[in-house]
Amino acid sequence: MKPYTVGLTGGIGSGKSVVAGLFAKRGVAVIETDEIAHELTRPGGEAIGAIRSAFGASLIGADGALDRDAMRKLVFGDAAARKKLEAILHPLVREESARRSARTQSPYAIMVVPLLVESGVDRSRYARVLVVDCPEAQQVERAMRRSGLSETEVRAILAAQATREQRLARADDVIDNSGTPGALERQVSNLNEKYLTLAARSKTTS
Repeated sequence: MKPYTVGLTGGIGSGKSVVAGLFAKRGVAVIETDEIAHELTRPGGEAIGAIRSAFGASLIGADGALDRDAMRKLVFGDAAARKKLEAILHPLVREESARRSARTQSPYAIMVVPLLVESGVDRSRYARVLVVDCPEAQQVERAMRRSGLSETEVRAILAAQATREQRLARADDVIDNSGTPGALERQVSNLNEKYLTLAARSKTTS
């Protein structure tokens, strides 16, 4: 039985992981699609053979894992290469996330999908879309601090993602992560109550 699923998304540096952690602290099952993609591309991962066939051995490191830096550089400047990689990874990520989702015991699940809006919101998979939002200047500052990337690199990633307006236009719920940790905690608490109610209601109507 597929649980009530909320798709959580937001731009680089918006604080998706922090928000996901606050839901997890409340006993909610959190499924990270980035984590699944990492597992698929580590040594012996399910996607490695297909990536080697499609891109050549130069993108596989000596340890047998995907050379993430080399792949990031390649797909960042080459839309066709990015589509080729997505065609390999997305179906595998979808299958595994559906498996994990089906195994969850919590009343609802949070699925963290960084590029949810960019890849098109599949409403058969997500009952609601939750966007973590903050001003662009804050995103840039946080992403630089967390990743060690330069401002130019972070702004290039931002430019390749959906705009803040596009994301907000697809949102059912928005968390404003521009304030204090306490304000963030309160928003997550309120949404958790809301999702528990909606998930219970969806059970009685399905």
